[in-house]
Amino acid sequence: MTGKLNITVAQSPADLNGPRVRLAWLRDCLSRLEGQQTDLLVLPELFLTGYNIGSRVSDWAETADGPSARAIAEFARAHRVAIHYGFAEREGGRLFNSASCIGKDGSLLSTHRKLLLPPGFEGDHFSPGEAYTLFELEGFKAATLICYDAEFPETFRAVAEAGAELVLVPTALGAQWGVVANTVIPARAFENGVYVCYANSCGHEDGMDYFGGSCVIAPDGQELARAGTGEELLKAGIGKAAVQAAQSRLPYLADRRRLPG
Repeated sequence: MTGKLNITVAQSPADLNGPRVRLAWLRDCLSRLEGQQTDLLVLPELFLTGYNIGSRVSDWAETADGPSARAIAEFARAHRVAIHYGFAEREGGRLFNSASCIGKDGSLLSTHRKLLLPPGFEGDHFSPGEAYTLFELEGFKAATLICYDAEFPETFRAVAEAGAELVLVPTALGAQWGVVANTVIPARAFENGVYVCYANSCGHEDGMDYFGGSCVIAPDGQELARAGTGEELLKAGIGKAAVQAAQSRLPYLADRRRLPG
């Protein structure tokens, strides 16, 4: 392990219609990345189904080892790229807003179930997850937080305290919530001294406009890469040394333990 990671965040079109079309888009995306030394591809929240799709989310839900997961595992092996993607997970009679990471060898590294569900569509269809999810990825300790999860300082602090150096945040951020992508997410990286990869959709889907604004933020809060409003493959290289440097310079994680209460 080199302590470095080449990341691509795929800001995908929101109007791709269903898993079959979305897997075809992903296959084309990986072909475009061929030869570009990508270690990790990060996709948005509910990438496999789409987000603002109402009851169709149940029709397109799969288990974490379902046919779409197996197809993505084949893509990962063929292209030697780890793939982190959002999907609607079915377990028994319940649905979860989940994200899995599949390693370069096609093995399942993690599946995170969204902890906090905003009111409306998500609360009507999904059950909340019950645990934080951390995993090893190419020498980095990574964590997943999905969209609304990441808007709470407590969730970021919890995974940073558990040792996360890289937090992957698939999201479905609407056009009216740009402050989250532009201000909140960089603050989360800065106040914990960790990298953040924020992967949003773009365009329009069933009456919802997406902000775009996917980004990769360094542990000092600076932008390494930032997408616009359209389809984009956003690239950035990260290194573990920057996490160590940021947490040594501003030891928030250690000093918070000295606070009263």
